Amino acid sequence: MDQKLIHQLLWERLRSGDKDAFFDLYQKLYYSLVNFGIRVCADADISSEATDHVFTTIWEKHATLNRVDNVEAYLRVFLKRKLFKVLERKRKISEALLKAGVEGNWIEMSYEEFIVKVQQDEWTQYKLKAALAKLTYRQKQLIHLKFFEGLSYEQIASQTNQTIKTAYNTIYDALKVLRKEFNGDYFQSV
Repeated sequence: MDQKLIHQLLWERLRSGDKDAFFDLYQKLYYSLVNFGIRVCADADISSEATDHVFTTIWEKHATLNRVDNVEAYLRVFLKRKLFKVLERKRKISEALLKAGVEGNWIEMSYEEFIVKVQQDEWTQYKLKAALAKLTYRQKQLIHLKFFEGLSYEQIASQTNQTIKTAYNTIYDALKVLRKEFNGDYFQSV
């Protein structure tokens, strides 16, 4: 019998709550998925952990799973998404460690303090994105030129075909919106 068909049959039995079908599917696809994960993230431990998480999740949600034509392809996509989330989380933790290391106190930071710092950084990024969404296109453009590219008001005016006063006023108005969104906590020194 074709492997794809076997996987489909096991999937259907799994959806109805058959534990044996779950374990059979796990046995047939586990190493294939781990190897796929290693190719995605280049880390066997992360791949193995993420694959376990994929199987745990499908068992927990077996009653709500949809029919799938290609079970292995479906699980690969699921695994790939999980790996990207894990890698993004690791990247954020590395950035937080780097920032804390620059401040010189990361060695003394407790695990709880570290987690709070990572979550605060994520919250700040979320608030900044929400605040930037309230700006006009022109305001975003000028904020980018001023603070991300480091251009002077004269350079901004020249590049955007505006007067220096218009460029200044546009940035000032944008900063007022950002200050309001951040309740005055940020952008005070600008």
